[in-house]
Amino acid sequence: MSNLSELLPTGGGQNAVDFVASGTLASGQAVVLKADGTVEAVTGATEGVGTPVVFENANSQYCSTVFDSSSNKVVIAYCDLGNSEYGTAIVGTVSGTAITFGTPVVFESATARDMASTFDSNSNKVVIAYKDVGNASYGTAIVGTVSGTSISFGTPVVFESGTTNKSTASFDSNSNRVVISYRDVSNTGGYGTAVVGAVAGTAITFGTPVVFESAEVTHTGNIFDSANNKIVISYKDGGNSSYGTAIVGTVSGTSISFGTAVVFNTSFSDEMISTFDSNSNKVVIAYRDGGNSYRGTAIVGTVSGTSISFGSASAAFNSGPFYYASATFDSNANKVVLTYRDAGNSDYGTVIVGTVSGTSITFGTPVVFENAYTNFTSSAFDSNLNKIVIGYSDGAGYIGTSVVFTVGSTNNTSFIGITAEAISSAATGPVNVYGGINAVQTGLTIASDYYVQA
Repeated sequence: MSNLSELLPTGGGQNAVDFVASGTLASGQAVVLKADGTVEAVTGATEGVGTPVVFENANSQYCSTVFDSSSNKVVIAYCDLGNSEYGTAIVGTVSGTAITFGTPVVFESATARDMASTFDSNSNKVVIAYKDVGNASYGTAIVGTVSGTSISFGTPVVFESGTTNKSTASFDSNSNRVVISYRDVSNTGGYGTAVVGAVAGTAITFGTPVVFESAEVTHTGNIFDSANNKIVISYKDGGNSSYGTAIVGTVSGTSISFGTAVVFNTSFSDEMISTFDSNSNKVVIAYRDGGNSYRGTAIVGTVSGTSISFGSASAAFNSGPFYYASATFDSNANKVVLTYRDAGNSDYGTVIVGTVSGTSITFGTPVVFENAYTNFTSSAFDSNLNKIVIGYSDGAGYIGTSVVFTVGSTNNTSFIGITAEAISSAATGPVNVYGGINAVQTGLTIASDYYVQA
């Protein structure tokens, strides 16, 4: 119901039901019913992109963006070509549709590439995995602690004493472990491998690496399914015609075991990215489909035990090949958000919003966030302000840049009534529900229709 004329006039103040307020509510405020039984104000956000902000005025590559929910800050890790290609990180603070940054901090005084970040919500630490070119390209990780607008680091730790490529990282909140997946170049040219790390203070220790695919693996995605307490890794399987493939992992202590690999696309697939939709409890994997001119495609996976099954692939969500993509989930709007370089549109930085329904996903209209050649896009959801933060390399100079994106959303479909008086947050007060009359409205025009809108 959205038209107030549908409230049957049974008498002023009638059909008033007491509810606990989530947030302070004004008298005469339209409210919605939340899942926990409390009520909150009707709210909404208009989809849009803020103004891009430079965080590093130099060539910045391999950007990886993560949200620290303890400090409510964003951390972007990157390779700073303006400073000897050192591994560097910077802390961002979101305000409205803008973001400001502190001072860059070097975490590796050598060439560092293939950055992958995750947030350990048990220890409230940021973990960055990377290829340490200054140390024989060994797979390495480091723990960061955010304080104010800066970040400090512990000592780097090697998790793979061999050349690694294309690392990805996630946090298993069930076991409180970090899981890093990567291509182990030192093992027969690139076996798919994963390793489990445990953070303690400013240090991280690792178990023994485990091979999940005995073939060349590239472009891995790595996410944690919090409904089933499983890690899902997606990848291009070089041992099986480069098909798009996924496998489910179970963490125990500092080790991980895997089920049987499942093919989700029987054609060349790469640029794998993934996220977990905690509203539908589904895994979403996006990839370049070589069977469809390398256009961006997505598919929805359902984990059961140690396996995963898939619905039908989506229609292509972009008009040409896409590159340097990332995926995240907006748990406020319950939307999947993808960012990428759109080769079908002048290589512009682009963002698109997807909605999962059952075992399928549909997408809205792509939105350009950067009208220039864009590389190394990465994204994170700021759950404090309900914003998507995108970090990327901008233009021919690969300048380190960030922008804030707002997913359009409203909770008005859960409308239940109008407050009969002001209600303080966490206090109990009356709400006129269906069939009642709210007697505290002002400024309305007789015989006009009014709607609950964003």
